[in-house]
Amino acid sequence: MDLLIQFADPSLSGYEKFTISFTMKQSNEEEVLFKIGPAIPLTYPDDTNIPKSEEKIDRTTLSEEERASRFSSFIEAELRFDGILLLKHLACHHKNYKLKPLMRNHRLDELAVYHEKKMLFRIRDSLNLLPGKLANLAQNLCPDLGQKGSIPYEKVELSNLASMKNGLLDYMKQDILLLGGVMKNAQEIYWKLYNVDIESKITLSSLALTIFRLKYYDATHFPIHIPNKNEDSLIRRADYGGHADTYKPYGQNLYCYNVNSLYPFFMKEFPMPGGVLVWQGNLEGKDLDSMFGYIEAYVVCPKTLKRPFLPYRDKKNTLLFFIRAFIGVYYSEELKVARVLGYTMIPISSYFFERMESPFRYFVSSLFKSKLEAQRFGNEVLAYVYNIPMNSLYSRLGINPTSMTTEVYSLDRYKYLIRNSEFTSSDMLSEHNCIVSYHSNTKNI
Repeated sequence: MDLLIQFADPSLSGYEKFTISFTMKQSNEEEVLFKIGPAIPLTYPDDTNIPKSEEKIDRTTLSEEERASRFSSFIEAELRFDGILLLKHLACHHKNYKLKPLMRNHRLDELAVYHEKKMLFRIRDSLNLLPGKLANLAQNLCPDLGQKGSIPYEKVELSNLASMKNGLLDYMKQDILLLGGVMKNAQEIYWKLYNVDIESKITLSSLALTIFRLKYYDATHFPIHIPNKNEDSLIRRADYGGHADTYKPYGQNLYCYNVNSLYPFFMKEFPMPGGVLVWQGNLEGKDLDSMFGYIEAYVVCPKTLKRPFLPYRDKKNTLLFFIRAFIGVYYSEELKVARVLGYTMIPISSYFFERMESPFRYFVSSLFKSKLEAQRFGNEVLAYVYNIPMNSLYSRLGINPTSMTTEVYSLDRYKYLIRNSEFTSSDMLSEHNCIVSYHSNTKNI
């Protein structure tokens, strides 16, 4: 912590920042760059907002404890990063700290470090908010800070680190400067446009949802119904992954089209299920064209269909595309398309919605128009800022409600959890501690 404080510099707006950088070369010759970038703290340890100030903070008047308590930093890794490495270091060499990680698929989204009950600092993955290579982001968001440097990695060895010290430090300092400029400028842009602070968000989809709710969502004209457990369970049975089979068609003198913003287009132009759900347990004799919602149906795929359209999920959660009869849950509009392709079907039961104009129409139109206008004037920075929330909102609305809890525990607690919880994964951090991930709210879903 003393080292972090030593290299923490105040910006003109009074923010504090620090960074550490190192590179790990893996056995497959891929190189992973770890950078803890400049902090842009906007919250105190108790999560209350720090108001922006035009006055530069006089850090000489702050105690060491006050300076150490205001760190909120970002990590940027060009191949992502394995948070277990960082956790192991802290668990082994800083045993007086309490670690509160937030992990998904062994990737560290956030790590908060506490001493007793006080948060000292937290680290987040900047790629979750601003996806892209640091060189490209810096070129768009802070071109005045120069270009990203390079290192002849193949020549870096333990024996010549001392002779390469100055070059490596210059490279690290430039990366620190660029990541700081990227995060700071992005923060200022989103604040001016939407009055939203990106430092308070962990993921891009969360940022997009906040923007939508603050500026575009009209609850009076389109109240979004929150489904109960039964409703949610049936609807999620109709949520399938994409049909990812590979085909190799051949042709000559073909026209190729780049289709962009496909999800936003459908979000804007097509009706959405709205209102309060209505359960229908017997659909015998009902006309499919009169239905709008999620339908459990008996489906028969025609044997002449080369590429089956409707998926089937088996007991092992594998998606299959059968040329036979099966029962599944599907969105009514998908069943209508399947009928055109030759499927026959018997609807069994359903949750019906009201067919309503999309609540995302103004959201998509506004952001897409702003993106095109920014591109017309050659402002790629604003075009990027408008584009990424537009393409990130839809997935957030279908987020899995199951909460993942990740904590650092003793071995005894670990043995208890693997027997008495919906355990998902674990890793040893030290001789006496391990990190455990498990689902924590499944009984409430």
